[in-house]
Amino acid sequence: MGVLLTSCSAPSPTPAPRPKVAVTTQIKQLLPATVSNKTAWSEDIYQAFTHQKLETSVSNLCSVIAIAGQESNFNADAPVAGLPHIAWQEIDRRAAALHIPAFVVRTALSVTSPTGKSYAERLDHVRSERELSDIYDDLINTVPLGQQLLGRFNPIHTGGPMQVSIAFAEQHAENYPYKKGNSIRKEVLSQRGGVYFGALHLLGYPANYTVPLYRFADYNAGWYASRNAAFQAAVAYLSGVPLVLDGDLINYQDDKPSQTELAIRSIGFTLQLSQQNIHQQLMLGQSIAFEQSPLWKQVFAAADKKRGQRWPHERLPGITLQSPKISRNLTTAWFAQRVNQRYQNCLLQSRRE
Repeated sequence: MGVLLTSCSAPSPTPAPRPKVAVTTQIKQLLPATVSNKTAWSEDIYQAFTHQKLETSVSNLCSVIAIAGQESNFNADAPVAGLPHIAWQEIDRRAAALHIPAFVVRTALSVTSPTGKSYAERLDHVRSERELSDIYDDLINTVPLGQQLLGRFNPIHTGGPMQVSIAFAEQHAENYPYKKGNSIRKEVLSQRGGVYFGALHLLGYPANYTVPLYRFADYNAGWYASRNAAFQAAVAYLSGVPLVLDGDLINYQDDKPSQTELAIRSIGFTLQLSQQNIHQQLMLGQSIAFEQSPLWKQVFAAADKKRGQRWPHERLPGITLQSPKISRNLTTAWFAQRVNQRYQNCLLQSRRE
């Protein structure tokens, strides 16, 4: 069904699909003037919406366009500044962890790779994540030391024109409409695959947000992160326990209770919920169903009463972005706001047409 970007009291009927030519023509008009090959971009965006049955509203189209502009400036194989240094750092870090001397690594990577160039030469001149992913795949498949260093797992975790998580794409590849070729990884790093999974990551889940800004934050931090951050803020307000408002309600690394769960336990008697009930309901934190749970309703009811007015149900997560590609102090809020600027520019462009 179509995905709505605003909250509503009852589901609206899904509009009838518009003719392809009308949609692709509009996409071309909405794309920034600097985008080359608008025909290819409009086709890939149209196909992503069609196969996922997403509503081709101006808001939805502009949302995808804004993300692609922010993440890659509409370049499916965008160059990454300083990528050779980043690549060597990752290899050296893994070698050091395994106590493999640097000269052994350099010797192993001086051999000729399937392209005819040595691995070292390819690493020295790598310019994009797609190229680096190919190098890592070749290392894993042909060099014993490569398997030892990388453990048969390519360390490139995101990529493509919308910087989609490879793991996310692999988890949602069942209905992917194109031939997968060698791997979903290679599809994500292509324009068509990156757009397909990017649109899915952005619009492929129901959310009761009042404005797309929070969906943009979720794109960076994970589904429902903005909703869950608001819930965490309410828990902190009620319990007096400072919490990191990151949208992660439970501990996904081990069985230890998260700080959010511990804070809720401290007011569990007031909420009339057992520890078991609290944990079970927090497990719903990555779905829309969490908003129907007694835990959600009672926490917000208590926060509303204590505050004397409605507690917000959406909030930009407080997350500092971490990546070898990031050299500045950036946050999820910064990302969402930058995307929102592009989104607003796109809406403005639609009114000019």
